[in-house]
Amino acid sequence: MKRIGDIITSVFDESMMDKADGYSVFFSCWKDITEKNGIPAAAAHSWIKSLDNGLVWIEVDHPGWKQIIQTKERKFLYDFRYRFPSMGISGISIMLCRPDTRPEKVKSESVTENIANDVSSTVDDKTRNFEYGNIKNRSLKEILMRLEKSIVDKNT
Repeated sequence: MKRIGDIITSVFDESMMDKADGYSVFFSCWKDITEKNGIPAAAAHSWIKSLDNGLVWIEVDHPGWKQIIQTKERKFLYDFRYRFPSMGISGISIMLCRPDTRPEKVKSESVTENIANDVSSTVDDKTRNFEYGNIKNRSLKEILMRLEKSIVDKNT
């Protein structure tokens, strides 16, 4: 019986596998690129949708993020070209997504970040008796943070 790795290797040649690895790195580099260019919060509200004929399509969840990203468009383009010279990237297009098309990974990261920001802006260190960093379950963490925020809002 053959191993799955042997079968994949026989079907795909090495250059194809290298190209696939390059695309994987390309689609996962957005957070790093936004951090490098001074707007790390943009990664929670935008993502690389596709690469088509040298054009990087970036989707955003709000028009404000589109404007912010447009201010750094040249720097992003330079970074993409520098990191991925073989992809022939010639431009960037930024578009607003429909609410139902947002990737789950980006959606869940953004929800937790927004709740954390809301809670930290309404709860000071003296009233907080609990830290959320040790909770691994994201939905439980969000529920507890919302509960804390609602309690603090009712008391103020």
